Amino acid sequence: MRLTLYTDYALRTLLYLAVHTGRRVSIREVAQTYGISENHLVKIIHHLGRGGFVHTQRGRGGGLTLGRPPEEIRVGDVVRHTEEDMALVGCMARYGEEVTPCLLSGGCRLRGVLGSALGAFMEVLDRSTLADLLQPYERQTLMHASDPTTPEP
Repeated sequence: MRLTLYTDYALRTLLYLAVHTGRRVSIREVAQTYGISENHLVKIIHHLGRGGFVHTQRGRGGGLTLGRPPEEIRVGDVVRHTEEDMALVGCMARYGEEVTPCLLSGGCRLRGVLGSALGAFMEVLDRSTLADLLQPYERQTLMHASDPTTPEP
């Protein structure tokens, strides 16, 4: 399984906000830090805001902050919120989605094995919070990345 860039950027944004909890952060700052498109990031921020992961404030003095403490944001919840399709194969599509026809669908065990694997993957992500991911290296690197006058670690 491979997560989309959308989810990757969402997680990176949340990590950046978690390091900078004492202030509001601009979309431009996050985009420049990671070298990603501001336009793409705007869509991601909007989606994260709808999920309660991010608070946005417009206008002078506005910016982004985490929607809740890093200890309360589970990585698995973010992945579920940002990934449109968690089906590993076509026959695992959710009800109402297009299902890829399969000759083996009546007696195939592959779907069950892949479902178990996906469940294990998500279980690991559910055990981790943003706070768990912010070890000293990540904190130091992201803090220095936001201040070009600070020498590299």
